[in-house]
Amino acid sequence: MTPIIWSIAGTDSGGGAGLAADQRAADALGVHCCTVVAGITAQSTTEVTHIEATPPHVLQAQLDTLLADMPPRVIKTGLLGSAENVRVLTRFIDRQRERAPLALVVDPVLAASTGAALANAELRAAYRDLLLPRATVITPNQGEAVALLGDHSPTDIPAQSTALRALGCEAVVITGGDAAAISRHTSLSLDWLDTPQAQGWLSLPREDTPHNHGTGCTFASALAAAMALGWVVADAAVLAKMVATFALRHARAVGRGVGPVIARAGFALDPSLLPQLSLADTQPDRWASAPRGRDPGVYAIVDSAERVDAVLAATPPVHTVQLRMKRPETLNDAEWTSALQDAIVRSQRAADAAGVMLVVNDHWQVALEAGARAIHLGQADLLALTANDLSRLQAARESGLQIGISSHSLWELCRATALQPDLIACGPVWPTTTKDMPWLPQGLHNLAWWAHMSPAPVVGIGGILAPDQLQAVAAAGAAGGCVVRGLGETPAHTLPAWQAAWSRGVAERTRVAPAMPSPTLDGALATGLRPMPS
Repeated sequence: MTPIIWSIAGTDSGGGAGLAADQRAADALGVHCCTVVAGITAQSTTEVTHIEATPPHVLQAQLDTLLADMPPRVIKTGLLGSAENVRVLTRFIDRQRERAPLALVVDPVLAASTGAALANAELRAAYRDLLLPRATVITPNQGEAVALLGDHSPTDIPAQSTALRALGCEAVVITGGDAAAISRHTSLSLDWLDTPQAQGWLSLPREDTPHNHGTGCTFASALAAAMALGWVVADAAVLAKMVATFALRHARAVGRGVGPVIARAGFALDPSLLPQLSLADTQPDRWASAPRGRDPGVYAIVDSAERVDAVLAATPPVHTVQLRMKRPETLNDAEWTSALQDAIVRSQRAADAAGVMLVVNDHWQVALEAGARAIHLGQADLLALTANDLSRLQAARESGLQIGISSHSLWELCRATALQPDLIACGPVWPTTTKDMPWLPQGLHNLAWWAHMSPAPVVGIGGILAPDQLQAVAAAGAAGGCVVRGLGETPAHTLPAWQAAWSRGVAERTRVAPAMPSPTLDGALATGLRPMPS
């Protein structure tokens, strides 16, 4: 069944923002949008001449009538017209959440893009006191964030987000549509993402168009639609930014003033729309890009120097082998570091002699000291990096170090992309017992999308136990496929079959990517039932 969202917002008689933009964003994601009128505006592309709040009893009638037939997975709010309408809505949300999960996306529409005020002090207070404590995510621009926080608003955008979350909302996306608020970075469109899953600056090159009416509505509605499809907030924000940017590219002039953005399907197939997510809270000052790395093909993963030697004995040889060692419980810190260094030095020497790329998984400090040429980092490793660590890694990269990064979700893919890696791992492709993790299997569907969208080579990892699976990974467009347990006791005997399977898969490639990826975390996390505020 098609997911249903409700947009409780205002009409725009010019067809640009409000419910008109919300409908276009929902259609772009294939979600059904029920349009609940909370206010009526008389506006064009140049001015707003009148605003009329829907009477509370009329708003209530719309909510009750819809609920009996088309209950929502997510409610998105825009212009609400009056503080009494906010009270009607919050009472409705509390009652509904006693019956079923319901996510709430609050776009605090406080002013029109023409500059006209759309909310008085009483309505701003109702947003702050009633809606924010119930919100799953709010999507203010910086001006709206300051207005919600009042006289005590911090000047720093991440600090504003922290202050807004302290008011009760689970997640905040402060959008960068008001470019003057981020004037130092005119070449990038920057949104500050602050969610339980991830924090950072979500960026894309800024679109050069004077027509941006309805961008905020489009972003918030696309986020709500993505959540209704089962995406957690951080991933939904990635899709929302892609939708809003695609809508800006299709904006059109329809009057004498600022024209509307036009959301449409197809946004998720354009690699130039994949955002980047910063690792730190410092605003990025440029769009990160780097030459594409080499495709690894069959990517062998082993747990000892002896196993590296065994892989290198295969004919034909693999191009890449990863050393992934786990610390034995019997070794203390000094003993483990010494053993790891010895294994890396020995393996690197053997790989160099064979002309094969050796990648050291985790333990990057020891790897650098031991002379490793390539490392692979997980997302937890990235989050543990200090500013000094990042400087050291950057210096090593400038000296030729190659880096691979794991990814399991859209926001992790965006974070990896921002670091300009030589390789990005997508996993788990199939269920795996090698690691305990919360992620749903990506499947060949998501792997094909990752391979199409990523600027770096993508390798599939997880659950690849038979050559026909590796063949399917290659056919999906991946640059490599990781083989771990499938190497068996004697890799020199098993690898020829894996190499042949990879070659068959490459020959079968059609390069047809799916129109949309699928969620990789339990969708219940996206629309979970929140307790009522006390």
